[in-house]
Amino acid sequence: MALTAGIVGLPNVGKSTLFNAITKAGALAANYPFATIEPNVGMVLVPDERLTVLSNMYNPKKTTPAVCEFTDIAGLVKGASKGEGLGNQFLGNIRNCDAILEVVRCFQDSNVTHVEGGVDPVRDAEIINLELILADLDSVEKRIPKIEKKAQSRVDDAPAEFALLKRLQAHLMDEKPIRTLDFDENEMKYINSYGFLTSKPFMYIANVAEEYIADPSKDPVYLKLLQYANDTNCKCIAISAEIESQLAVLDDDEKALFLEDYGVEEPGLNKLVRETYELLGYATYFTTGPDECRAWTFKRGMLAPQCAGIIHTDFERGFIRAETVAYDDLIKCGTMLKAKEAGLVRQEGKDYVVKDGDIMLFKFNV
Repeated sequence: MALTAGIVGLPNVGKSTLFNAITKAGALAANYPFATIEPNVGMVLVPDERLTVLSNMYNPKKTTPAVCEFTDIAGLVKGASKGEGLGNQFLGNIRNCDAILEVVRCFQDSNVTHVEGGVDPVRDAEIINLELILADLDSVEKRIPKIEKKAQSRVDDAPAEFALLKRLQAHLMDEKPIRTLDFDENEMKYINSYGFLTSKPFMYIANVAEEYIADPSKDPVYLKLLQYANDTNCKCIAISAEIESQLAVLDDDEKALFLEDYGVEEPGLNKLVRETYELLGYATYFTTGPDECRAWTFKRGMLAPQCAGIIHTDFERGFIRAETVAYDDLIKCGTMLKAKEAGLVRQEGKDYVVKDGDIMLFKFNV
């Protein structure tokens, strides 16, 4: 289960620079609109110190981190929902992502043009939001005529779907994203099948100037975006794409010194992945042994058999139990044997809700 996040924003806000830095994929970054036309996709290893500790403990033949997929989607502009700036193509690429991350320019640089003429993060955020809302509204209004006659004839569940579509239409016409509505279980089945853009988890990435990265709260431009994000119930994190691009070419020792010079504790990539995981409700469990130590991504709330199925469908189909120990308990004891002697290794059944940091050995029979 790989996390898939789409990076969007207006042209020249630092999307591709950030993407290059976090994926080292060499995506084209240029000082003109639509430098990115085809979506660039990069797989990123998820930084997790716990996996490093487990690997040092077991000294396995192989260590496999979890991965997440970032897609750099070409700059959106006003009218994207109507096809401006190749907008339809770009919006279509976003539909395949689990979450939308919008890079918003907060840095001042006269050498980098701004498609709207000047730096204003709230205006930029509103432009993107409106285009996503209009795209969803277009989808709803195309669907309504197709279901209306069935609803009038009370065919199957058509009346319920029609009522939902009319509710969505009114909400979107008020320029509000779908994620701000509440839905019951039956409605969620429709919402998930439609692939709406504004129903996806959403986060702002403020691309701040290097001078503010140690303490973004001193940046008045960033604070405007943060307030807007809070008002619209969205996450917002500060990253300097320029600093991340410099970090990307350094080795670990050089990175540590570089970050120390800027007064920063960790790379922005770590924060970005962690916050995106939180946004999507994702967590990590581990499998360990002499052959491999591996991190697995799962959705919070998943049961043990479902998590076993992430490794292989046979594990879920023939699930018997899961030998489980919490990461902190294992580290405290020092070895799995001592954890067992302390009674901290549990035998969990089909109803067990897996927790972040669980170390699991699945027993199954097919």
